[in-house]
Amino acid sequence: MENIQKSQTGKNLIDNNANNPAHYKLLVLGLAVIMIGVLLRFAADSLILDMVSNVMMLVGLGLGLKSVYNILR
Repeated sequence: MENIQKSQTGKNLIDNNANNPAHYKLLVLGLAVIMIGVLLRFAADSLILDMVSNVMMLVGLGLGLKSVYNILR
């Protein structure tokens, strides 16, 4: 009987981890960083601004992928 209760408790912990608001806040932050990077890309025609926008988009992509991985895990 104890084994059944432990397995159900473990399942509830997994469900609660997927519903953790911190994961979704990180996802929204990543999307916001990507959107700012896209806006900077079209702001002006400058090599430095293009590099900054590319880095911002890569950082946002990393944040988004990290949050999705944490949700699925």
